[in-house]
Amino acid sequence: MAGENVVSSKQVICREEITGLPKESDMYIGTSTISLKVPQGLKAVLVKNLYLSCDPYMRGFKDKKKDRLFYSFSADSPVVGYGVAKVVDSGSPEFKEGDLVWGPTKWEEYSLLTNLDTLVKIHHTDVPLSYYNGVLGMPGHSAYVGFYEICAPKKGEYVFISSAYGAIGQIVGQFAKLMGCYVVGSAGSKEKVDILKNKLGFDEAFNYKEEPDLDAALKRYFPEGIDIYFENVGGKMLDAVLLNMRVHGRIAASGMISQYNLERHEGITNLMQIVYKRILMKGFLVFDYNHTYSKFLEHTLPYVREGKIVYMEEVNEGIESGPRALERLFTGQSTGKGIVVVARD
Repeated sequence: MAGENVVSSKQVICREEITGLPKESDMYIGTSTISLKVPQGLKAVLVKNLYLSCDPYMRGFKDKKKDRLFYSFSADSPVVGYGVAKVVDSGSPEFKEGDLVWGPTKWEEYSLLTNLDTLVKIHHTDVPLSYYNGVLGMPGHSAYVGFYEICAPKKGEYVFISSAYGAIGQIVGQFAKLMGCYVVGSAGSKEKVDILKNKLGFDEAFNYKEEPDLDAALKRYFPEGIDIYFENVGGKMLDAVLLNMRVHGRIAASGMISQYNLERHEGITNLMQIVYKRILMKGFLVFDYNHTYSKFLEHTLPYVREGKIVYMEEVNEGIESGPRALERLFTGQSTGKGIVVVARD
């Protein structure tokens, strides 16, 4: 019978287009039905989602006049973001039943995925599968690209990371320490600052909310200036950093989270420092560096296996926990990389 392959699938759905920071009440748990067979002739895969990833980019951008670069919250639709999944059925020779993959998916129990170019097969399963949403997935790869490919670090250099407690910032800091650099991070609470210094190995860290003068704070931690800045915040932080960069410094711009929810982005007044100090500043999207993923994995996997990179997760059990997990992310309450466990197999 045709109906034998049809199952119900719980989903995290948005009530309406979200224009502010997403809240738990903006979403609800719905149920749809889906066939566990890929329609004949369709190049797609049917996957069972295992672990869903909570990430800042999912917020999208406030400017509705422009196409959003990242996945966003759309009215009456499931949330879209990265996840780890298992292939149930395949209409592509590149994937087979039982394959484990990570990449963009929907926040639901089962998904039919047609953009197969974005899916990455998982070959190393001796580490937790959820790590492919973080340290071995998009955040870790982003950290690798920005730090190594763009900033080309040297041992002993001075490195500053804003939003250092975030999924990307934590890994950048640990890469830098393994490289033999001096590393300072900024975060938004005393608890996060303590973890950066005492658990993740940063040389120093500070709570930016307690610093009325960011320029003075940076001069306190970097009396000789900054060689590498990993940019996650933008706005006033970027302006202050430019004053404290060293000659031939490098800036990798991964994001500017302070600007995402503003009607008008804050102006930067110290851009001439780029000229005076011959600073290289480059923005990047990790998708443009997909060709470096195997190189990144070869570099990072041994550190993870040996426990030389500390990776913290905030595990939320069940797809029903998804809305609350996203609210915790966007209100700064997360205690680690946000993961929603849909199924463990």
